[in-house]
Formats: sequence, C-alpha cells, structure tokens
Amino acid sequence: MSRQDEIRSARIAKKTNLEDQGINPYPSDVKKDFDNAYLEKNFSKIKKEKAGKNINLAGRIMSIRGSGKIAFVELYDGTGRFQVVLKLDETGKKQMSFFKDNFDIGDFAQFTGTLFVTKTKQKSLLVKKARMLTKSLLPLPEKWHGIKDEEERFRKRYLDMVMNPEVVDMIKRKALFWQTARNFFINHGFIEVETPTLEVTTGGAEARPFKTYHNDYDMDVFMRISVGELWQKRLMAAGLPKTFEIGRVYRNEGSSPEHAQEFTNLEFYWAYADYQDGMKLVTKLYRTLAKTVYGTTKFTTRGHTFDLADEWKIVDYRQEIKKKTKIDILTATEKEMKTKLKELGVQYEGDNRERLADTLWKYCRKKISGPAFLVGHPKLVSPLSKPMKDNPELTQRFQPILAGSEVGNGFSELNDPIDQKERFDVQQNLIDRGDDEAMMADDEFVEMLEHGMPPACGFGFGERLFGFFEDKTLRETQTFPLMRPEQVKSTDKKK
Repeated sequence: MSRQDEIRSARIAKKTNLEDQGINPYPSDVKKDFDNAYLEKNFSKIKKEKAGKNINLAGRIMSIRGSGKIAFVELYDGTGRFQVVLKLDETGKKQMSFFKDNFDIGDFAQFTGTLFVTKTKQKSLLVKKARMLTKSLLPLPEKWHGIKDEEERFRKRYLDMVMNPEVVDMIKRKALFWQTARNFFINHGFIEVETPTLEVTTGGAEARPFKTYHNDYDMDVFMRISVGELWQKRLMAAGLPKTFEIGRVYRNEGSSPEHAQEFTNLEFYWAYADYQDGMKLVTKLYRTLAKTVYGTTKFTTRGHTFDLADEWKIVDYRQEIKKKTKIDILTATEKEMKTKLKELGVQYEGDNRERLADTLWKYCRKKISGPAFLVGHPKLVSPLSKPMKDNPELTQRFQPILAGSEVGNGFSELNDPIDQKERFDVQQNLIDRGDDEAMMADDEFVEMLEHGMPPACGFGFGERLFGFFEDKTLRETQTFPLMRPEQVKSTDKKK
C-alpha cells in the first residue's frame, strides 16, 4: 500500500468515526462572519466591537502545529490566511480531543471563538468550538515541495492554486485585464454583442477549425476560429457603428508557448474608421491595459524589454523581409523563397506563396522588441483587408509587435464585394491544393457586401497579449489548459 493509500484509509476511518457520532462530515449550512482578508485589515475595530463575543470563521486548514496543550492552525478561505488557536485550558479537553482525532490538513472547517493577539503579536482566533465542513480524503501536496511536474500542476490546477497564491493572483489579474478592456470599449461608445460559435463556414482568420455535427439540421458545422468577424461586419451593415465581443475561439492546430487550441479573444469593429484610426485606438488601449492591471507601461518578457509609453515604430512587412533576407515577396518565385528558407535553416509547412511569405516574416520578426506596428502586408496573406491606395498588391493591415511577435491583428475592412469574392476564390484554390488553414469562402457574406457595408476598421487580440505582460506561456496563463487524459498518456507510452 502506498503512502497516499495509507493516508486515504486513515481519513476514511475519521469520516466514519464522525458519522458514527451522528456528525455529517459534509454539512451544507455554514456560519462565517468575516472573510479572512477583511478581518486581517479591520482586526482592531472588529476585536473592539466583538469584545467577549464569539465570531465564526471558515476555510481550509493549511497547517497544524503545536504541542499537546496547544494547536496553531492556519486557515485559508480564498481571501487570505488567518491563525486560529486551540488551547486546552480555554478550548476545553472535549473540543481539543475532537479536533485532534478528526481534523487534518486539507479539511474545510468552521471555528467559533474570540479574537485575541498572541505573545508574538499574531492576530488570532481563540477557538471555543471546531466544526467539520468538508472531510478531505486525500492530502494536499507538501508545503515546501508542492507539485513539481508541470503537467501534473496543470492537471490538478486546483491544488496548484491552493499551494501557489501567485497563480490565484494571476487569475485575478486576468479577470481585471478583460474587465479593463470591456470598460475601455464601453467608454468609447462601443456596444458588446454576441455572435455564433457554431458556423457553417469559418471566417475571420486562417486556421484549421474543429469540425462537429449538428444532429437536428443533419449537417457539419465548425467551431469558430475568430470572435465573430464576419458577423460583426454584418452588424456594421445593419447600422451598428461600434461593436465588440469577448469570447472563446477554437483552432485545431499545434501547441506552442504562444498558441493553444482554445483561448479568449476580443474583436472590435468601428464603422467610418480606417486602419490609421485603429492604430491610434489600439495604442491607447494597450497603454490603458498595462497601467490599470500592472501600474506600469514597461515590461521585460521573452528576452525583450519594451515601454508602451514610447512612440510606436512602423515596420513595413515587405521591406523588413527584404532587408533581412534579400527576398522581395512580391517578385520572388516560390523556388527562391524555399531556397532562402533552407539557407536560413528555417523549417516550413506548405509550399504556396502565402505560407512561404508568412514563414519568412516570422523569421524576421524575432529581434523586434517594439512597441511597433507591422504594416504593408501583401494581399495574399490578408484576404479581408482593403488594398493600399498606391499599391493594390499591399493592404491596409496593422499588427502590434511586442517582444518579437504579433499581439493583435487589424485592418481597414474590405467592403468591395467583387474584390472579396475574388479573394475568397484564391483561398478556395489554396484549400483545393491541400492548405487546411486557408479561409473558407462565405457567399452569404459576399451577398451582404453587395447590399453595402460602410468603411470600417476591425481589430482583434487575445490571451497572447496577457501572456506577454505576465512573461508566461499561453498555457500557463490559462485557468484550466486542455490536458490529454492520463489513461491515453499511459497508453501512448506503451506504444
């Protein structure tokens, strides 16, 4: 029998002992007068108001220490930790024995008693009565060792959070991050909308979608790969000039420090604005997020240092590639692009111009710390963006660059239905040639454009930006990242 099995058996015996005494180890009613954080902050005031009177605290037992006549318990309720003390001469022999016989680290408990300060000046609760709220059958990880294996930490995220308060703090910052973004757009006159997550055709990005089946309609559908881009543009046509949505996105592609199959994105659409207007608004947005969530605009992440308060540089897509690789993506042949990538030692997938150009750019971006905006994308890699006035082969697209990577994507939205149909045809040709990340054609969207959509700017960003601010991988910033089931993992090992 393993050590954990021994602990579980002993705790099951304690659970049975409670039940034999007519005590429910999992009651539903709880008395809790104060959160620990509030009590810690307002201790003197509450101690004075409750002088001689009992109060009730509740939470998870994180540690137990002491001798036979005294026990010090650290109680964690999610807001903070507070010390409760059991003394033989104050708590009484019956309650002391009840606590020692039945309670373990990891249990949830309610303690009733009076407030006092120990000789070491520790704010504490002197216990008169202990009550079981939840009997834990498995132990918490050891305080000083925790969960070392990263996969185990993600699989048992609830334990990771209990043992590592910094994870909880990150989750709270993430909530503030999205709430700040929501407030920003509402304050700028945008309305929050909801668009479908199940689509007949995926649009708004180039990615391999997840496919599922709609039983009632007897047809295949896809999980969305963008936050309703083509739907929000329909709202532009409907007369809603400023919209945004925060929602989950699903992409059936590889994992990396900056990529996950499921994540949160925000997209906004702004009628009667172009990509130049968008860059100004996004600059203000990113600075607001940084100041509100972190109290600074200066960050060091992934080996780069940048300050969002600095002037944002403009980086030209075509010229940057030409400068770093001597390749002009508008005139070079596919063979020349492949030869250059091999020369640079860069692995690539796909053999069409779009994928090759994108791979060349990704090689060039690594040393750009930012803040900067990438502009001048070729039309081939921007199927939803308006062309530049002076060169129709380039588009009015912009992407913020921080720490050698793009952390957002926007453009002056294409609203010429004929041009849009032609670009969809190009994307369909890529699909026919085996490119499963090319954008699906949407004839109903083209029909909407034929009815007329105003000039507009659209932009989207997601959890990647939060990860850059935190200097963590995208997976680390997710509350519950997707994990392979353990039985599948063990089967794979046998194979």
